Amino acid sequence: MGVSEVSVISVVCLIALLSASEILSASSLWNKRLATMLNLAIIPMVLTFCLIVCYKVVDVINH
Repeated sequence: MGVSEVSVISVVCLIALLSASEILSASSLWNKRLATMLNLAIIPMVLTFCLIVCYKVVDVINH
């Protein structure tokens, strides 16, 4: 499994978590505990996304 596959999986997971956060924030199930749990999952995924973007930019610049 290369960087491309991991990148795609990470971005799909980030989109799913952000979507779940938005959908649940509009429902009656939303509470502080759920928000904290989702944020604990979203923050590392955002950092991973930023690292993927930086890696891709450096890769394009070097070629």
